[in-house]
Parts: sequence; structure tokens; C-alpha cells
Amino acid sequence: MRRYILLSVAAVLALLVLAACATPTPQVIRETVVVTKEVEKVVTKEVEKVVKETVVVTKEVEKVVEKVVTPTPVDYGKVLILSTQAKPVEEAEKMRGIVLRDFPGQAEFIPEDEGVLIDRVLAEKQAGKGSVDVLIALHGTYPVLLKEDALSDVSALMERLSDRGIPEAFVELGKLGTDTQYYIPVMQATYIFAANKQALEYLPEGADINALTWDELLQWAKNIYEATGQRKLGFPAGEKGLMHRFLEGYIYPSFTGGMVTNFRSDDAVAMWEFFQELWQYVNPQSVTYEFMQEPLLAEEVWVAFDHTARLINAFKERPDDFVAFPAPAGPKGRGFMPVIVGAAIPTTAPNRAGAEALIEYLTAPETQIAILREIGFFPVTNVDFPGYVSVGIRLEGEAVTKQAAAPDALPALLPVGLGARGGEFNKIYRDTFTRIVLNGEDIRTVLDEEAALLQEILDDTGAPCWPPDPPSDGPCQVK
Repeated sequence: MRRYILLSVAAVLALLVLAACATPTPQVIRETVVVTKEVEKVVTKEVEKVVKETVVVTKEVEKVVEKVVTPTPVDYGKVLILSTQAKPVEEAEKMRGIVLRDFPGQAEFIPEDEGVLIDRVLAEKQAGKGSVDVLIALHGTYPVLLKEDALSDVSALMERLSDRGIPEAFVELGKLGTDTQYYIPVMQATYIFAANKQALEYLPEGADINALTWDELLQWAKNIYEATGQRKLGFPAGEKGLMHRFLEGYIYPSFTGGMVTNFRSDDAVAMWEFFQELWQYVNPQSVTYEFMQEPLLAEEVWVAFDHTARLINAFKERPDDFVAFPAPAGPKGRGFMPVIVGAAIPTTAPNRAGAEALIEYLTAPETQIAILREIGFFPVTNVDFPGYVSVGIRLEGEAVTKQAAAPDALPALLPVGLGARGGEFNKIYRDTFTRIVLNGEDIRTVLDEEAALLQEILDDTGAPCWPPDPPSDGPCQVK
């Protein structure tokens, strides 16, 4: 019908054109004007009708396309998470309300002490029926659960997440000394170095600050001393400082390849000889330092080692004045101490699909940044830090990532299985440092005496070796 009307209108217009070709009279002109107006009315109505119908059809097409292109949202249902991390009320609320907010399911986050978590998982294992879907805990929590066969194999999930950029050294830790993946790393904290930019001009020629060796650090400190007459290298060797973590996780693994088994080895002797030489260029006030951010801000030191949380104020207050960089490497590798938090799935998890989806969600770049922003743990994946992350946090985060991803990275974990005697373990390393470096006692004599005390703690607790030392049957043994 519409086509017929439009053709009729076209015919009228053709007649008008022919009429216009002849010499028009006033009467013809008036009639042409009248007809033209009528034609315009008809054309306008038809056009409006066509437009309306086209809009209707377009909307219907859009609905069909939307149904085809937009998949039905996935709901993974309830996923119960038991975590030894983010336990403070404020942090737990941030996990629930911000970090886990966009998970496509009902993520129920329950913080618990390590003992409670272990007891609950083992009880559910014994009962043969569970309620917990995901565990979030430190590396040291998992060997106990593995021993009781309470952890699921997540190797296939790890394979799916292989493009996330999780450092291979961390992936290996998640295997708990086996060939099977039992947890997926999801966040980390650690210790790094920081330097005032004034110190950079004294770097040894050809040295890469992001890939230093211990020999280059020594030369750097020496160059600064010879140029300024000041000892500008600093360590947190005060009573409440974390000097023991430096010894356990950084310089010992770098020179000996281990933390415990090679405590009194020839490599350890060489390491202490090196450290005695390095100490010539360390600020003597280091024995009073507990948080290195203060001496850095006061410019008492230009280069310092400490936990990221104990350096952060320097980067926050004067981000343009400082750089962060990975620990140096020694003959055995680049020793460093990550505080690794992993996510695992109990063998009794009732919602396996939801558990895997949640772990995948936790390792997504935007979630990794949310974890950093809300509870202060650094990403374990290769992420780009967005503009809203403070410059100071970004500087530390980039150094943390470089340290973990270094090809010679040698992660040394926090001591495992020592229980209440962990403080005594740390004291042995601090006492060894005091006796050898500060008091100048004979290295071999000190190592033999302190090794005996170390072995007594290991035998008493029954603690097996932990990385970077190789696995052991029974208590770890000092060679």
C-alpha cells in the first residue's frame, strides 16, 4: 500500500514538472501550489509512518542481538572462605565489601587463627563432609594439612592461570616440595632495599640497580664513603629491628643456598668474612635503628634494607627523593624472604567450581590492586599500577615484583614448625651477627657453638626443613 502511495506521489510530481516546462498561467500556478502542498502532506505522513515502523523494528532487532551477544551472568553460588589473613575487623570488612564485591557468587569471608583453621579443615576431612571451599593462609600453614591429605590438587587451575605472571619460584613453593600444585599464590609482603637518589651517582660502573650483586653493593658503599667520608649504608640492627630476617632470608641464602642446613658451612664462613668487610661502610648507628624510614628521611643513611612496611613513610613523604630496588645476588642466587599467602581448596570443599572461580578472581589484575590498596599486601602477578595507587606504594610494588621475578630469585620462607621457639631461632642469628661482626670473635668457633643451639631447637620441635633448604625426613639437620 505504501509503495502504491509513494508511486502515485511520484506521478503527481512528474506531472508538475511537465507542467512547469510549459508557460504557466496564473491559474496553473495557483493549482500547482495547492497540489504541491497536498503532496507534501501525503509525503510527510508516509515518511513519519516509515520512520516509526523502522524504530520499532530496530528496537526488536536490538533485543534479539542483545540476547545473542550478552551471555547469561554466571552465579557460582555460595563460596565459604576461611582465612588467617586480613583478620582485623577493618581489613575483614574491606575484604567483604570491596575486594570480594564483584565476585560472581556469594563469597563468605571468615577470618580465623591458624590453629582454628587447621582444626576445622581436619575435622571436616575426618567427617568426610565439608563446608569450607577456599583457604587463604601463609605457606607455613599448608604442610600440616598436606600431611593429613586434606588439600586438593590444583595443578589444572594453576595451568589455566599461567598467563597471570606469577613468579615461577612462587609457583614452585605452592607444590610444597612435591610435583603437585596444592596452593596458588595470591599475595605477598617482603623486604627490599631503598636508596636516596643522591647515592646513585656512586654506583659502580656498569652496575644495574635492579640486578645488583653483593660485591657491587660493597663497592657502592665504599664509593660513597670515599667520596663523602660518611658511612651511608644502614640496617635495622636495633633491639626491635628485623636484622634477623636479613640474615635468615637474604645474605645466608645468597651465599650458602640455604638458611639452616649450611649454617656452619665453608660458604657461611665466606659470607661472614664478606659481611665483616661490608660493615666498615655501615652507619654505626645501625645498632639502634628499628625502622629504616626515619634514618632515610633524616639522610643519616642513603642506602637501607628493611620490610616494605618500615620503609613506606619515606616513599610516601618524599617519593621524588628515593628509589626502591631488589636485594643483591650472591654466589647461590638472589636470596629474599617473601611472606607468601596462598589460596587452597580442601578435599572436602562442597563447591569446587566456585572455589576455583574465586581463586581465579583473586589473581585477576584488578583484584590484586584492590588487595594492595585495601589491606597492604603486594601483588604476586605481573600488574600495571594504576594512577590512583600512590607513588610511594607503586615504587615499592615495582621493586617487590622485580625481586620475585628475577631469574636468579631464591625465596627463603619464614621459619616453619618452630612454634613458641621461633624467637629463640631468630636470636641465634642475631647473636651470631653480634659475636662475629660487632665483637670480632672467631667465625668458625661462633658458628660451631651457635649451630649446636640451633640443632637443639630443631630436634625439640621436630621442625622439618623449609625452603630454600631441601625437604627432610624428620627434624632439619645442620650439616
